[in-house]
Amino acid sequence: MTSTNTLPAGPAPLRVGVVGLGWMGQVHARAYTRVGQHYLDAPLRPVLVAVADNAADERLARAVSAYGFADVHADWHELVERDDIDVVSITGPNFIHRDVAVAAARAGKHLWLEKPAGRDAEETAEIAEAVAAAGVQSAVGFNYRNAPAVELARSLVAEGRLGRVEQVRITMLADYAAHPEGALTWRYQNRWSGSGVLGDLVSHGIDLGRYVVGEVESLVCDTATFITERPALTGAAFAHTARGTGALAPVENEDYAGALLSFAGGARGTLESSRVAVGEQCTYGIEVHGDRGALAWDFRRMGELKVCLDQEVTDAAFATHLVSPGDGELSAFQPGSGIAMSYDDLKVVEAHRLLRSIASGTPQGATITDALRAARLVDAMAVSARERRWVDVPA
Repeated sequence: MTSTNTLPAGPAPLRVGVVGLGWMGQVHARAYTRVGQHYLDAPLRPVLVAVADNAADERLARAVSAYGFADVHADWHELVERDDIDVVSITGPNFIHRDVAVAAARAGKHLWLEKPAGRDAEETAEIAEAVAAAGVQSAVGFNYRNAPAVELARSLVAEGRLGRVEQVRITMLADYAAHPEGALTWRYQNRWSGSGVLGDLVSHGIDLGRYVVGEVESLVCDTATFITERPALTGAAFAHTARGTGALAPVENEDYAGALLSFAGGARGTLESSRVAVGEQCTYGIEVHGDRGALAWDFRRMGELKVCLDQEVTDAAFATHLVSPGDGELSAFQPGSGIAMSYDDLKVVEAHRLLRSIASGTPQGATITDALRAARLVDAMAVSARERRWVDVPA
């Protein structure tokens, strides 16, 4: 006779709806599915319930089937109004973020929202106000701060290991928009996107700087649009790689942004970002120099942190620290140094922090408050570039 052991009751279910099941929506779906596998003590168990997406194609049908969602809605309002959903992931285009997020919060649903949260700081503030009024929890997709090497960098700065921070350099370079025949999708039209590279990549970069070093108090920024016209999109594709075959029309927002930053602690910084940098793919990183040490992180070598510590300040050399268990969240994914984590893993960390926020009622990880601060800094950059002047950014 086979004996059986009674297993303890598992965590309570957290019923999930996803608005937009493109690449990022699928990243969220995978993260929800994996979070309990990496965090055995996860306080809630996500259950994928429904998707809202108006793409009537085989790709969507395959994705829905692969992830096991029970229902699909062509209208996101139907998903938000459901009584059997506790949290909504908002991963569609920028122009729906504010409307979906505010409606979901008012319906008492927690939010996992991709950046930029709103097309500008005003829309982002509306989301933040709705979240606060409803008493729900939020997570925002500033995933680069979740890398164990970045967590370690933040700790080293906070502990004073670098001494007084003097210089910061942030880089966010990509080539996804470098092809001149890239279609004029919503990303290049301000009424749909709100901005160009400022909302897309600079928002990530400014969050990285804030997280590792501290608040930015003032800045001056220059922007440029290098590909000023793009061919109209003739199909229904929305991917970065979509090619246009229609008539040329103006690009309304910036390809490039460069800024000088003044941090609250007295450090000075630079931020450079481009979506048309030929030869660069995901060249995202931060360097910090203090009066006693320095560090540098490159997303393409996510598991490494370059450190220059505990040496004479002249002729000092960098060494490479391979993140190890104890650095950030690495131990939830890998047992030892040198075993790589992935982009998707950073989103699992994000999902776990959202679950902990919901279970405890205390925000953890990047939230709508961080998104609002980033949006205000991005708006300040736009003002600076337009008016050709330094801009103060109140805390």
